[in-house]
Amino acid sequence: MSTQARTDILNPDRRQLLSQAAMTVVAASVSSLLPLHSAKAGVSGAVRPFHVSVPEADLLDLRRRLAATRWPDREIVADQSQGVQLTTVQQLVSYWQNDYDWRKIEARLNALPQFVTEIDGVDIHFIHVRSRHENALPMIVTHGWPGSIIEQMKIVGPLTDPAAHGATAADAFDLVIPSLPGHGFSGKPAELGWDPQRVARAWIVLMKRLGYNRYVAQGGDWGNAVTEQMAVIAPPELLGIHTNMPATVPDDIAKALQPGGSRPSNLSADERYAYDQLEDFYKHGLGYAIEMSNRPQTLYGLVDSPAGLASWMLDHDARSAAMIARVFDGKTEGLSRDDVVDNIALYWLTNTAVSSARLYWENKLVFFEPKHIKIPVAVSVFPDEIYAAPRSWTEKAYPRLMHYNRLDKGGHFAAWEQPALFCAEMRTAFRPLRQSI
Repeated sequence: MSTQARTDILNPDRRQLLSQAAMTVVAASVSSLLPLHSAKAGVSGAVRPFHVSVPEADLLDLRRRLAATRWPDREIVADQSQGVQLTTVQQLVSYWQNDYDWRKIEARLNALPQFVTEIDGVDIHFIHVRSRHENALPMIVTHGWPGSIIEQMKIVGPLTDPAAHGATAADAFDLVIPSLPGHGFSGKPAELGWDPQRVARAWIVLMKRLGYNRYVAQGGDWGNAVTEQMAVIAPPELLGIHTNMPATVPDDIAKALQPGGSRPSNLSADERYAYDQLEDFYKHGLGYAIEMSNRPQTLYGLVDSPAGLASWMLDHDARSAAMIARVFDGKTEGLSRDDVVDNIALYWLTNTAVSSARLYWENKLVFFEPKHIKIPVAVSVFPDEIYAAPRSWTEKAYPRLMHYNRLDKGGHFAAWEQPALFCAEMRTAFRPLRQSI
């Protein structure tokens, strides 16, 4: 979900071109396709209840569009090197059209406390679940692209009510899970400037508005960029952060990864593995990010064809795409078919394919470049992430590294794919900060 739109990490001469990557989420209300129910704001800063209700006519229109999909020719290779394979997308579309039930995820969303509040001229949607346990640690968790709040739904119960999930009450969290501007149920800004730094400032306002004077933050993908910028700002209320997609690439490695560069000979095994992952991603995996960082408005097909939207979202990173292909081929994986379609359907029904892409256009950060964070940081490394950050790079990037762990399984959508492992990491990573609550 959102990774980086950056070959500027690779080539400083191309930074201006590819360092445009963030999002101008346009239109200060949620899409007219989806009448969303929230109480009217009586005063600025009000926190209003929120309820999801998709008209049946929109679901019927979606099925009609799925049935009318115009298919391309089959790829002429036996692997994913030409993109998401035709069989995978046809299996997904068939399931979406004939077997999928949006009302199930709608009911699950509405079973959670949801709210909207205006910050800096934009309505911010968020899930807010307070733990029943005393001294729960407040945590704001941020998704990325092509992710959404659906990524984090599996962690709500285990983290807010750990005693009911095999853990202890002492490890309880209050959770705040916002939708990024231009994504999901949040509003779409009608002005420029909504980059990760501005989102970070909005999140700081949100946590203060909710009454939290001590909290932590977590994120991966764009969620990492936003969370790291919160840590750069370092408000006194923010005790520390956790990331599952850290920015740790040293300058010499970034230079070696430029076109014409070569892998240094003095790397450790973990560093070589990370280098090779990054090299492959920069050569073969950045196409979607380059287009969204340069020309997000051009992606009209994503808001006109649900099949087109699905294929675009699946082609985020090779290992996630391969896993999803196995899911629709009948294999048991970290995600289910409903998981995958829930997330795509959310983008479709809120008409946020283009508005979410603008985050890439707005962004000026070099995604994997260390940001000189001075507060405590925890890192969990999942093996199928875009790159598995080595401990050596991580320790240099985060001088106050308080936790580092390499997991045996899991990928880019860690909380979604491996919620039990992810929750265990949150409990362990933030335990040292709890005495500061």
